[in-house]
Amino acid sequence: MNKLYLMLFFLLFSFRMEGQKTLSIEKIYSGILPAIKEIKVEWLPDGNSYSRIEYDTVVHACEIACYDAASGRRTVAAPAEWLISAGKSLNIRSYAWSRDARKILLFHNARRVWRYPTRGDYTVLDMTAGKLYPLGKNLPETSLMFAEFSPDSRKVAYVCRNNLYTEDLETHEITQLTFDGGDRIINGTFDWMYEEEFNCRDGFRWSPDSRNIAYWQSDTEGTGVFRLINNVDSIYSEIVPLPYPKAGTALPAVKVGIVPATGGITQWIDIPGDPRNHYLPRMNYVPESNDLMVHQFNRMQNTNHVWMVHNGKASLLFTEKDEAWVDVNSDNRWLNADSFIWMSERDGWRHLYLAGLTGKKFRCLTPGTFDVVEVAGVDTEKGFVYFIATEENFTQRYLYRAALKGKEKVQKIDPAGQVGQHSYHFSPTGKWAIHSFQNTVTPPVYSLVCFPENKTVSILENNAETKREYDAMHLPQKEFIKLDIGAVELDAWILKPADFDSTKKYPVIADVYGEPASSTVQDQWANGSLWHQYLAQEGYIVTSIDNRGTNVPRGREWRKCIYRKIGILNTDDQAAAMRKMLEQYPFLDAERVGITGWSGGGSTTLNCMFRFPDLYATGIAVAFISDRRLYDAAYEERYMGVPENSYRDYEQGSAVSHAKHLKGNLLLIHGTGDDNVHYQNCEWLVNELIRHKKMFSLLAYPMRSHGISEGKNTTLHLRLSMEKFWKEHLPAGGR
Repeated sequence: MNKLYLMLFFLLFSFRMEGQKTLSIEKIYSGILPAIKEIKVEWLPDGNSYSRIEYDTVVHACEIACYDAASGRRTVAAPAEWLISAGKSLNIRSYAWSRDARKILLFHNARRVWRYPTRGDYTVLDMTAGKLYPLGKNLPETSLMFAEFSPDSRKVAYVCRNNLYTEDLETHEITQLTFDGGDRIINGTFDWMYEEEFNCRDGFRWSPDSRNIAYWQSDTEGTGVFRLINNVDSIYSEIVPLPYPKAGTALPAVKVGIVPATGGITQWIDIPGDPRNHYLPRMNYVPESNDLMVHQFNRMQNTNHVWMVHNGKASLLFTEKDEAWVDVNSDNRWLNADSFIWMSERDGWRHLYLAGLTGKKFRCLTPGTFDVVEVAGVDTEKGFVYFIATEENFTQRYLYRAALKGKEKVQKIDPAGQVGQHSYHFSPTGKWAIHSFQNTVTPPVYSLVCFPENKTVSILENNAETKREYDAMHLPQKEFIKLDIGAVELDAWILKPADFDSTKKYPVIADVYGEPASSTVQDQWANGSLWHQYLAQEGYIVTSIDNRGTNVPRGREWRKCIYRKIGILNTDDQAAAMRKMLEQYPFLDAERVGITGWSGGGSTTLNCMFRFPDLYATGIAVAFISDRRLYDAAYEERYMGVPENSYRDYEQGSAVSHAKHLKGNLLLIHGTGDDNVHYQNCEWLVNELIRHKKMFSLLAYPMRSHGISEGKNTTLHLRLSMEKFWKEHLPAGGR
């Protein structure tokens, strides 16, 4: 009888434990779980209505619907039958309204260029006639980029094979504006580095009167060419050339010119200095004029000269400087033809300033000891600028507003009780916005709100199905914690197994980034956290720590103290924080400490493993930089200085310099087709590890790019491989 009770108890206990295992890697990466529904809208030019792509269940195709913000009244602007070409519904990736709201520009059949799908086909939908007009009829299919309506809605400009064109929407006449574009010369768009490091995509701007187009031209002659080797698509290798200036090497020569929209000779702007020794990452027209504002950064990116261009001649408006680097902001917000909003860290905090065309007077609109994260919207009629910031909890984001005139105090105006992260997509008038709220346990909730009250008008999507599915799995929640490492207090989160027992000791895995481009400790929903939940389910405690230098709104000193110290300061902070955790939480097993990261996080992982070999027992580094000299010039020189002046910093910050100290278990993962962080980084490190007789594991994914996601089952295989490595070298479970 006792044996029967014991057997029943064992079966019930086993069933209970198995029931707690609600996740599998296959389940996470198979698409079984409900996906987040995002609300993507385009505000119409009048600012009082918005449009959405919706699915017509009757004809089983997409249509574009419009909603009046005040009444909620829905109309179908583009029925599904209007969006059919050659018998097929257009595969629309994005669309834009003409300023007169009589036409819609549709981007479809998107193809990837560098890291983003920015090439494809464009079609104009004439709302009056209900007809589609494909653009670039005489040009190759899927070859157009960045098509944009002229302000008068009569023309469209676009790029094809690195040349700039305009097309008349009445006569459909195509005019080629530039003729020298090709492998070396790039007109109207950018090379890999400008796209990646300055967020530059469309490389031209219409003048307000629609008569001219200002555009960037890049000359990559003399720039180093990195060659990717494709060994998988043919029995012979294919060489894929990629102009890519690495740290300390020649930059492309970039200049700005103005050409008539009807064709003619380009007038080049004479910006002082060697075009191969500076950057021109921002340029836009002054409203209601033909004057241009151009931002010119020196090579070290610690000085930004802002130029005003009148009749083709440039005059210096003002200069922004910093001992470390000057951030490249988004295009400044123009309030009118005489004033604009400028973002600066000149007082040690990132604030918004009201500036004018004299370039001499800057009035701070957002005084205080906090950082502005971004401008959300502007209401010139009521005199407010809305912005995202956080004053206390750096893992969260809230909406604030400041008066454009007078001395009214900055106000926080997010809805009460919604603790987490907020974002807003404002209408052109600043009266309406699409609001998104989320936190670590709440998937994004989208609503229509009106201003200046920030009053919710309607809920557009609450992702209730996703919320129910995740809640039903009873997953443990991340705990946000503070770690005092002496010099500073760091934000972190920790995730424990569902059956956590505080009397036992558990292995801990730190998932890190650690470089200035990003942050990992944020109170936001992320499907990627399911991987962390899975590791916790299997018996690991997972954590992530934001060291000094990460992109967190904690002031200039926080972000820029890492200047010329990447690989050193961040790994010192990570190690100090891990030691603090081991001291603070006795349930962490000091003998089973793991670390992992991707890209910059992979670099941080390597430096932690090599510089603190007695702390970290096991590590997995993915798509990492092993030698700082091997990454692109704009990123490295911004944060590390020019190599010839910072040789020692580059050497000390590079993982290859410390590889000889490896003691623990290390898995290297890299895609051989990575056009961002080249596989060369992996090979250089492998050579160094071999030289010092260090044992390691290596997993190379043929012709996968930086995200290592191309090809069937690639992501699944990668995660299964990581799981296998963890369980073999960092045994799971409490002891």
